[in-house]
Amino acid sequence: MDFEASTLLEGMLLNESAEPTDLPISLLKSITRDFSDDLRIGSGGFGVVYKGLLKNGGIVAVNKLSPLIDMDETKYQREVLCLLRVRHKNIVRFLGFCANTHGKKEPYEGNFVIADVRHRLLCFEYLRNGDLHAYINGDMWHQNATMESSHSSQTYIVLVSYSRSY
Repeated sequence: MDFEASTLLEGMLLNESAEPTDLPISLLKSITRDFSDDLRIGSGGFGVVYKGLLKNGGIVAVNKLSPLIDMDETKYQREVLCLLRVRHKNIVRFLGFCANTHGKKEPYEGNFVIADVRHRLLCFEYLRNGDLHAYINGDMWHQNATMESSHSSQTYIVLVSYSRSY
């Protein structure tokens, strides 16, 4: 594992004012055990989310975007730039991103071609008490009475506004 990058990510969890940054794919593969099914915590239309285990005991969520979604490089960059600007107490904190492309030899019509293999990942702070869907739908409010009841609607408004911008 890239020790310097790992330390950076661990430090970001401790420092709420730390800016999101680019993260090496080697780090994200390492902390998710090469995207192990054992660390898979969810999936949806945009990809699969894995739990990332840091050496200091910290946990992050790593969203590995599906190569099947219709997101070219421009859309991905726009997504990252939007996430870089958004900061609010009711939004999961964005920690970093990874855009990695490498060539792979593939057979094609009796010959070999070099195909680009793209990996696009987003790294977020991990929600320990459930998922965002549960918070939005109010399922967690019965279990955690200390949270404000308005929190769910505030989060929903932010997410709806964000999703309508595309």
